[in-house]
Amino acid sequence: MSQIKFTKMCAGGNDFIIVDDRDGIVPEDRSSLAKKVCQRKFSVGADGLLLLENSSQADFRMRIFNPDGSEPEMCGNGARCMARFAHLTGIVGKKMSFETRAGTIEAEIIDGGVKLRMGEPTNMGLNLEIPLEEGKHQLHKINTGVPHAVSFVDNLEEVDVKGLGRQIRRHPQFQPDGTNADFVQVVDGRIIKMRTYERGVEDETDSCGTGAVASAIIAFSLKKVTEVPLRVETRGGEALKVYFDSERQKITNVHLEGGARTIYEGELKWKD
Repeated sequence: MSQIKFTKMCAGGNDFIIVDDRDGIVPEDRSSLAKKVCQRKFSVGADGLLLLENSSQADFRMRIFNPDGSEPEMCGNGARCMARFAHLTGIVGKKMSFETRAGTIEAEIIDGGVKLRMGEPTNMGLNLEIPLEEGKHQLHKINTGVPHAVSFVDNLEEVDVKGLGRQIRRHPQFQPDGTNADFVQVVDGRIIKMRTYERGVEDETDSCGTGAVASAIIAFSLKKVTEVPLRVETRGGEALKVYFDSERQKITNVHLEGGARTIYEGELKWKD
């Protein structure tokens, strides 16, 4: 009987299974493991499996596996959970840096929460039109570690997030990797609400950290909001803060801040 110790953590409504794999205790087929353990009702259940590994370039390396077994470049809420986990277990102090497939991320533990310094956004495109089953749909694209397509709506509660999100996520415009689909309602000059259909999860999730950053930057770039930091209210009920500098239409110094907490600890067991 094999077993692996894990910690279940939550940030903004996203939940993750975190494993300290610096000693290489996780089986080589990590994708298959993620599919098994992230499956709700049949296993622990989570929005992703996070592995903490050794790094020669930073304090540690974070790898992310979605419930469908795919390995994305980055996950904002997952990164906040990983930073909190690394601090709670004594691996690092309050300030740290760690590798991701999207580059090196800096993090700081503040008042029980975590503030991440993200990479600079890339591949921004505003006012795009794509054909969907319902007709032409306007959206905006940006990569904040992973690709996002942002759509603005008048009433977030009336949006068919799963139906529209599924079409946008796999649209030819965003192939071969696909995209996350964010739907955003502007509340006022410094507050937005959002809902996200996440690739890899293939469903709506209660929150998305990189999506919050994407939605905030797009809203600011379109002058739909005017103040920074922006408050981003998620479906899970937690509000995230997004900070950045903007000069000559260039976005720099991007930060994401929010809570991250431990839910429970346990052991994964299976027969060899």
